[in-house]
Amino acid sequence: MDNVTAVMKVMAVLEGLDIDHESSLAELSQRAMMSKSTAYRFLQTLKNLGYVAQDNESEKYRLTMKAFVLGSSALGNMDLIKMADPDMAALSQLTREAVHLGTLDASTGEIVYVHKYNSHFNLCMNTRIGDRCPAHTTAMGKALMSRMSDAQLEYLLTLQPLEPRTERTLTSRQALDDQLAQARQSGLAEDLEEMDAGVCCFATPILDHTGKAIAALSMSIPTIRYHQDVTLEYKKILCESGRNISANLGWKPPHEYAHD
Repeated sequence: MDNVTAVMKVMAVLEGLDIDHESSLAELSQRAMMSKSTAYRFLQTLKNLGYVAQDNESEKYRLTMKAFVLGSSALGNMDLIKMADPDMAALSQLTREAVHLGTLDASTGEIVYVHKYNSHFNLCMNTRIGDRCPAHTTAMGKALMSRMSDAQLEYLLTLQPLEPRTERTLTSRQALDDQLAQARQSGLAEDLEEMDAGVCCFATPILDHTGKAIAALSMSIPTIRYHQDVTLEYKKILCESGRNISANLGWKPPHEYAHD
């Protein structure tokens, strides 16, 4: 069985579980249109992963809260993408550079790319939706880390130690803390060839109605086009876009930003 077929069968089992609160093996195999032995094998895998539970008495299966949390997270990202898309499209049109939206996977300490606009230039950063990178190597990661409590930051660094991805990746805790302090003050974090050689990025956090950083908006530019006068203007526009997306999510800007 190839990987695509296996994924399709797993999804068929999950969709079968979604119909009723609890289902027997016979019911699930019929809904998923597969043999009982095949359905049983996939159910055991889903049980081991924590997405399915089985009642000891009835032996029926049901989805767990882990599955519902996963679904809720996907819905949250869809709302976030919908809110961010107009500003991202405008940034892309204005700058013609790559624009990314990313969230933090708190279970791995990685930034996940959830939405993007490709660069209009041939020489550009190549990414795909779903790509993951250690948070400390990216501008988006540092933008989100700058909003963390000390305890949250310490935990993240146990998941993703400061290991190099390029020759310029930050591997010193003091250097990282200095950059996070600057990002906290300015609302902008940078990655100067720390994730990919030849590419510079800058990012700003996206805040929800409580002021919690839930995502980051970034722009990626090859070093050959990373000119100080141009990028200064791009950074200003990016931060304005980030504040606008945050406001659309219910965030109230502090007084010092209200008249920027």
